[in-house]
Amino acid sequence: MIKKEAVKWRAVIDTREQKPLKLKAGDIEIPTVSKSLPTGDYSIEGLEHLVAIERKSLDDLGQCLGRDRERFERELQRLKAYQTRALIVECRWCDIVQGNYKANVHPNSAIGSLMGWMADGLPIIFAESHPQAGVMVSRMLWVVANRRLKELKFLGAS
Repeated sequence: MIKKEAVKWRAVIDTREQKPLKLKAGDIEIPTVSKSLPTGDYSIEGLEHLVAIERKSLDDLGQCLGRDRERFERELQRLKAYQTRALIVECRWCDIVQGNYKANVHPNSAIGSLMGWMADGLPIIFAESHPQAGVMVSRMLWVVANRRLKELKFLGAS
């Protein structure tokens, strides 16, 4: 259960993010700031070196599995170095299996790539829609930020 209180941190949305997510935890708006992130689309202000979440629509993912694969593989290598990291994909698993994306990539190849990235330690979360991706990213950032605040309080920092 999320307590209704003032949020003591801000989410960072990368300046290159094409379709920013609405970030809310329950009925609490998460304050945001737009900044250039070295990796990913979402992070937490002050923790950009620890937290990186990449968001992809289904068609974006298809392009990343096809013609933009080399560039995307480099991005994933950087993403895997973060303490908290994830790839949030705006689709259902069955959309991948059925090849419901515009790229010319066979579903078996797409599944193999996704499974390989997961086996390498990259969490991949399937959110059925853009709003659901907002919920997933919000919850992940909320948990990480509040755990970090608890750690700092325990250590006596402000």
